[in-house]
Amino acid sequence: MNAENQFSYNFFQYSIVDHVFTFGYAAMAAGLVYFLVTSKNALPRYRLASSLSAVVMVSAFLELLVISLQWQRTFVWDGSAYVVGDQLFSNGFRYMNWSIDVPALLVQLLVVVGVTGVAFRRGVVIFVAAGLAMVYTGYVGQFYEVDRSAPFWVWGAVSTVFFAVILLVVFRTTYGNASRLPEEVRPLVKAVFWLLAVTWMLYPGAYLMPAIWDSADGVVARQITYTVADVTSKVVYGVLLGIIAQRISRLEGYGEARAQQATALRGGVTEVDPPGRV
Repeated sequence: MNAENQFSYNFFQYSIVDHVFTFGYAAMAAGLVYFLVTSKNALPRYRLASSLSAVVMVSAFLELLVISLQWQRTFVWDGSAYVVGDQLFSNGFRYMNWSIDVPALLVQLLVVVGVTGVAFRRGVVIFVAAGLAMVYTGYVGQFYEVDRSAPFWVWGAVSTVFFAVILLVVFRTTYGNASRLPEEVRPLVKAVFWLLAVTWMLYPGAYLMPAIWDSADGVVARQITYTVADVTSKVVYGVLLGIIAQRISRLEGYGEARAQQATALRGGVTEVDPPGRV
C-alpha cells in the first residue's frame, strides 16, 4: 500500500494534486503534437528520436490519465475532507510507465549524438538493462513505504546504484561525443546531461517522501515532484534533443534542401533527394 492512502485531504490538498495530474497529461498531449509536427525538420537519421519521443508522450499521457482518474475514484468527500473510499491509490502505474519511457528516452540520446554501429548496440543494451533494473527495483521497494521496513531502503539503494550507472554512461555519451558535433550544438549536448541528472534526481526524492514528510502535505509535495520530474525529463528533454537534431541538420544544409525540394515539386519535378536522406 502506498502512503497516499494513509491520510485524508482537505479541499485544497486534494484539488492541487488533481490539478497537477491534469497539467501532467496535458503537457504530454502537447508534447506529442509538437514532436509529430516537427519530426520532419531534421535529417531522416534523427527521426527515430522524434518517434521515440512520441512513444514516450503517449505512454506518459495514458499513465497520468489513469492515475488522475484513480485519484478521483479513491478519495470521496465526506462533508469535511476527502477520505479513502472503496479502493486504494497506487503509484505502481508510474513504474510500469517508466519501464517503457526510460529505455526510449536513453536510446533517443544515442541517436541524436550520432552513436552508430557496435557502440550504438552496446549503448542500447546498457541503457535498457540498467534502466529496467532501476525501475523495477524501485517498484518493489515502494510496496514497503508505509512501514518503511528494510526492503524499502534496500531496494531503494539498489535502484540508486543503477541510476548512478546510467548517469555515468550518459555523461560519457554526451561529453564523449560532443567534440564530434558542430561547435554550435556542443553546449546543448552537454546541457542534456545536466538536465537529465537534475530532473532524474527528483524521483529518488519523491520515493523517499514518506520518510521525509509523512503527512498529507507530504503527499501533495510528492505528487508535484513526480509530475514536474515527468514533464521536464520527458517533454523538455525531448524538445532539447529535437533542437540539437534540427540545428545539426540545418548546419548540414537540410533546410535549404527542403526548400529547393518544395520549389522543384511546385515546378513539376517529382523527386529531389535532400542531402543525408537515407
